[in-house]
Amino acid sequence: MAARSVIALVSVADVVAGDLADHLDRRGHDVREARQPWEAESLLSAGGIDVVIVGDSVSQADGRDLLRRYGGGKSVDGKAGPDFILICRPADLVDKVLALELGAADVVESPLNVRELAARIGGLLTRRGRSAQELIVLENATVDLRSAIVMHRSGAEEQLSPGQVALLRLFLASPRKVLTRDDIIAAAPAENADAFDRSIDSRIVRLRRKLDTETIITIRGAGYRFDPPTQRAD
Repeated sequence: MAARSVIALVSVADVVAGDLADHLDRRGHDVREARQPWEAESLLSAGGIDVVIVGDSVSQADGRDLLRRYGGGKSVDGKAGPDFILICRPADLVDKVLALELGAADVVESPLNVRELAARIGGLLTRRGRSAQELIVLENATVDLRSAIVMHRSGAEEQLSPGQVALLRLFLASPRKVLTRDDIIAAAPAENADAFDRSIDSRIVRLRRKLDTETIITIRGAGYRFDPPTQRAD
């Protein structure tokens, strides 16, 4: 298993830091916090950080100093340094431009959306080859298979059980192929001793409901088929 990516939160407001840390932890990341710039110095100089989030309470001078010393992919202990995302106030256009010129990978305005910020972090990790996500896009939700989370368009989230992840992976591995109940029992057994035919029907119903999808189709007298959703043109 690949090591978990490490995200550092530097002087991020408590009201954001708690939700963001929980959000990132559930997606397979380690989160480390530094409340003051001097604490960040110790954290960053030790290396091993993938992405740094700098809050808007950090002074302009301290923020620029951290960027000059550790940003822009500078090497730390022979390894690529962290990517920086700075949180700034909406009116700070000059600060935003300066941050980007100094090597910040991204700048976001406060107040911010935790889910959007997590997506930006995920994009940077993918570029670094450190993505902890395995995303499946359905009609009304996106599923992160590695963290077993269903992210609905409404913003609500639900957790998949290990059995539901195994069942979904089975369908994803066999698109447009009819799977019999025996196929499902063999490849994605139930999480308890009740693995009779009718329990398969119940499992499919619960999975469809949680994913809010019509892509898992009942083929009467044969089994079930997964038809991947078609991509709509914008």
